[in-house]
Amino acid sequence: MFIKIFVTPGAKRERVEEKGETLLIAVREPAAQNRANTRVRELVALRVGKPVGAVRILTGHHSRAKMVSISS
Repeated sequence: MFIKIFVTPGAKRERVEEKGETLLIAVREPAAQNRANTRVRELVALRVGKPVGAVRILTGHHSRAKMVSISS
């Protein structure tokens, strides 16, 4: 399964919204030291009911727009 994600790091409140085929995710963690990406993986895993290890960022490691893969 593949999911398109648009991330807002350093937000006041965390939120996950679905807009069309894209998830809009706001995380409190800053983009520095991969902290925002780690939190995005955690939130996606919670949303789909899989372990964090099953969620992998394919593209967009240094971008706000990402493509995530979820293995079964």
